[in-house]
Amino acid sequence: MTVTYTARVANARFCGFSKLLLAWRGSIYKLLYKEVLAFFAMYSAISITYRFFLLDHQKRYFEKLAIYCNNYASLIPMSFVLGFYVTLVVNRWWNQYTSIPLPDRLMCALSGGLQGADERGRLLRRTMMRYASLSSLLILRSVSTAVYKRFPTMDHVVEAGFMTREERKKFEGLQSPYNKYWIPCVWFTNLAAMARLEGRIKDDSTLKLLLEELNTFRGNCSLLFHYDMISVPLVYTQVVTLAVYGFFLACLIGRQFLDPAQGYPGHDLDLYVPIFTLLQFFFYAGWLKVAEQLINPFGEDDDDFETNWLIDRNFQVSMMAVDEMYGDLPILERDRYWNDSNPRPPYTAATLFVLRKPSFQGSTFDMAIPKEEMHFQPLEDIAENLEESQSRNPNLALLNHLLSATPSPSGFMGGALRRASMQLQRLTRSPSPNLSLSTTEEEGSDPGITLHSSLGQDTQSTVCSCGGAAEERRATGVDEGQVKGEQSKREDEENWQKMEKGSQTKTATSEKSSANTAPPLVLLSPPPTYMPEASPGSLGHLVTQQVLNLPRGITSSPITLRIEESSITPPVSAGCSIQDFFTFQPIPEQNKVQCRLSKETKENRSGQPLLTVPGIAGPRSQEKVASPQMHD
Repeated sequence: MTVTYTARVANARFCGFSKLLLAWRGSIYKLLYKEVLAFFAMYSAISITYRFFLLDHQKRYFEKLAIYCNNYASLIPMSFVLGFYVTLVVNRWWNQYTSIPLPDRLMCALSGGLQGADERGRLLRRTMMRYASLSSLLILRSVSTAVYKRFPTMDHVVEAGFMTREERKKFEGLQSPYNKYWIPCVWFTNLAAMARLEGRIKDDSTLKLLLEELNTFRGNCSLLFHYDMISVPLVYTQVVTLAVYGFFLACLIGRQFLDPAQGYPGHDLDLYVPIFTLLQFFFYAGWLKVAEQLINPFGEDDDDFETNWLIDRNFQVSMMAVDEMYGDLPILERDRYWNDSNPRPPYTAATLFVLRKPSFQGSTFDMAIPKEEMHFQPLEDIAENLEESQSRNPNLALLNHLLSATPSPSGFMGGALRRASMQLQRLTRSPSPNLSLSTTEEEGSDPGITLHSSLGQDTQSTVCSCGGAAEERRATGVDEGQVKGEQSKREDEENWQKMEKGSQTKTATSEKSSANTAPPLVLLSPPPTYMPEASPGSLGHLVTQQVLNLPRGITSSPITLRIEESSITPPVSAGCSIQDFFTFQPIPEQNKVQCRLSKETKENRSGQPLLTVPGIAGPRSQEKVASPQMHD
């Protein structure tokens, strides 16, 4: 019977496995002691011959041979060959055990599915279960030497009660050169169909369940047959065996203790008995013996499967389940925890320590969180933060991505793009005290600042009014420009009207001159255009005229950003600060806001355009207006 020692190693303790080393049945000593004795006897015979029977020149030749064998024996990959082979054999061994046909599922389905407490119903259940047991007996008799010794002929099978004489005639009357273990399974299905016609199997679902369980049972029988027919390839077994025995044949000569007087490296000590060589033989040869024992677990080794015990158990249990236990139920009564909402079975004194252990609640149950981080945040505040982060136009992010992806001719070009983006962003924002930054601060700004506020979804153009904030300050009495009269205001308005008329004329001329060039590709909606309105105050020198032409590697046609210079200076109010000029008003007539090309821009069209940083000059200086526009 299989050697079982699981109860002895149920708990890990000091020298727990060492107690198993004294066992003999099923041990490695029982398997390997003959091979170890034979190896040691051969080693001793060679050693005695070398020491006492060889002449001096013969000893020298043997010593060279021993050194040669010792050096080249390590070329045999013992660990790899044996490890892979034993792993394959162990997996195959366990799969064969799980393929042994067990009748437990089939007998439960048969006991509950085939109705009838009369003799006819009892006969059907017992006969069908006996057919299943007969099928497993026939397959085990074909693969197991122990079962075949128990039932060597069909007469023994009939005599044991697994088959009647009439059934034997039917069985032997079916001529087939193949194993006929499947015939009882066909008899089972025929009886199941008969019981369905008689109404003892109530519905087709129950019949289907019975046939599925039978097919599973028959499939396990087939697997055992194929495991017995398809072995591990013989060449692999031969390679492993030759590798082990060839290695230790070389060790018989190469591991000999040579004469220390000859001064060979590694042979300074003479111990007569090769202790570590014997241990190596014990391990490697024992590994091979493990594979030799497990490659066919249906033999009669100590650790082979107890097939005869399985036959007895399965037959007795299956017959009891479908016959004696059919319809046999204990009296239904209330359990002792009937009115207890928290039933707890009792513990003995030996297991009382289990109650002291806390119940596991989860790996994060004891996590510590600071108290200030436990307060819920209002959803309104979270929604506002999300809206603020998404309020800027996503089209501006696309333009910024295009600008950043454009290969610039020099580092100065990239810096000019970043500074221009920052200035245009400030122009579209509402007035703030920190708007008048110096050029040095702007150059050190974050390069990630984009034109997000310049190109919004709202395409309505606005006018940068240089007077809205000033008028508000005059109302509060803070602005000093309130000394200006209405006469100067009317003069300023007339000057701005003249400037607008001139801008229209220049725009028409620039459109004719640019007709021969490639039209720019419109990627975004038209951005707002800013023109100053007649009001007190001065913005000063904002930008210089430049033209930005993106390379054709990004789009099919260049994207042109034109920044134009205006020669008309608005009137100045001495009391106006810079933030007073940045208010915005809608322009009723969009066509009046045009982008004008100056003479310098037309002449420098072939050169590399640059976009310089807008600056803020002193009062009464010329103002240069930036008007980015995408042309169709």
